[in-house]
Amino acid sequence: MRPDTPAENVDHAAEAARLERTAGLYPEDAEALLLQAAAHLELSGDRPAATTLYDRLLSSSDGLENPHLVRALKASNLWEYGHEAEARAIIEGVRASAPRDPAPWVIVAEALESHDELEAAHETFTEGTKLLLTDVAEPPYATRPLLFGRHRVRRMLGLSHDEWDGVADTLHSLSVSLDELHDPKRIWSLGSENPAELEAEINRLRTELGAYREALSRPFPVAVLHWPAGELSELVTDYPDLATEYPSYEAHLATIETSLRELASSGTPNLGIVTGTVPSYEAFAASEGSSPSDATLLPQYATTLAARGRAVTWPPQRGAGCWCGSGRAYGECHGTPGAAATA
Repeated sequence: MRPDTPAENVDHAAEAARLERTAGLYPEDAEALLLQAAAHLELSGDRPAATTLYDRLLSSSDGLENPHLVRALKASNLWEYGHEAEARAIIEGVRASAPRDPAPWVIVAEALESHDELEAAHETFTEGTKLLLTDVAEPPYATRPLLFGRHRVRRMLGLSHDEWDGVADTLHSLSVSLDELHDPKRIWSLGSENPAELEAEINRLRTELGAYREALSRPFPVAVLHWPAGELSELVTDYPDLATEYPSYEAHLATIETSLRELASSGTPNLGIVTGTVPSYEAFAASEGSSPSDATLLPQYATTLAARGRAVTWPPQRGAGCWCGSGRAYGECHGTPGAAATA
């Protein structure tokens, strides 16, 4: 449902407005036209306006041809601008409704995958695959993204091939095999600072995935790794060797702020914070053929998350919430004088 025209050649806001006007003239095509308009609004950065369009479609008295698709797109969009709880609820609703169209399954699974929910993404891809392809002699073409996405996530999780992976391999006809295309080391290697290496990897992935995410073209920040309290507790419980790196959650937060201030004072530009999750870190460690207990992986993991566009700029803008998630403004939390030493 995304526009095919290259992003650099389109005024997305203007195109969205044109499509909305056209939908008013041709109500029988309004669903498809408004979905395209919402996609342009997402690409323009106006995600709240895209949500408004999705809500307009879902409240339509005429009914929708594919309401599950609209809900899936809405959930994916909501998560991208901070409405995680609502997005998760919609995703669970889509899964529970068991749509017979592969597109909603792919969209919600990829939303989970893009936010490092690899286990949940795998479960979602698998649910859709079993529902739509069990006892099917020849998988329809529209189900291929479901099989290929499942293959990709399983590779990221370090799982061995199963029957459905074999089907995906059979359907894949390009010169680069799925195992090579979805090699976790290749995916993680997108953190390379060598332009030639990046270009080669991106060209390979484009053979299946199309135009790569905008995140790959963002400035590459120097990022410090942040673990939310629950994730840090799980991390040190599962991997006690890391307790020396993280003696307490408060010390962890103080170290982050201190490190960033020292980097800033030394003139290092483009600083950021990336937030880790235990499943994502475990997948990264597996891709490196190492144990998550190896503390030397932590900065590499942070660098890779930054390269994937996950970094949040530090320091936050004036009046913005603190990066630590306390709910207080940065200037009243870790941005106060002496906060790095006393947090």
